[in-house]
Amino acid sequence: MFYRFAWFIMRTFFTLLGLRMENVHNLPEKGAAIVVANHVSNWDPIVVAISFKRPIYFMAKAELFENSFLARILTMLNAFPVKRGSADRAAIKNALKVLEKGQILGIFPEGQRNKTGEDLEAQSGAAMLALKTGVPVVPVACIGTDRKLPIGWLKPLKVKVGKPMFLEEFKGQKINSLMLKEVSEQIMYEINLLLQK
Repeated sequence: MFYRFAWFIMRTFFTLLGLRMENVHNLPEKGAAIVVANHVSNWDPIVVAISFKRPIYFMAKAELFENSFLARILTMLNAFPVKRGSADRAAIKNALKVLEKGQILGIFPEGQRNKTGEDLEAQSGAAMLALKTGVPVVPVACIGTDRKLPIGWLKPLKVKVGKPMFLEEFKGQKINSLMLKEVSEQIMYEINLLLQK
């Protein structure tokens, strides 16, 4: 209920700011999927979430949950904590539950905000979850969210959605570090393609 209310308010707000959402139909209407996006500002989870009618369950850095009030709000917005820089088993377990229920998981593969625009090496979490569950990965590019809010944005504000990645060539293979690196690089490549178009 709270998620839908917040979704409506923020969707209306960003629509008035001129947010354009391209190819949102690429997200499957049913079944689990992992939405992966670039991350340049704190607005990215919001613009990604409001671009789709299906609710998205985002991994968010654990530090945000240290404040009990903020933790409650984030939980009502379908976010759950992940400890960065470590294999957080609790976060992986939560992510697998989301996908097992046929829902949409949201991940920023870079693992942190990329304020400089340089190429950061993707973390392996999204690749591992996709390979483990066999669900499609949907690349998303957030464009223009690095501008200061809200008045005077001159840069186009867009969310561009790529075609689902089904990773068929990896099915049935044993997951190893080399495979995780290759899939992570593929994911970032597809996101960067959207950013350049």
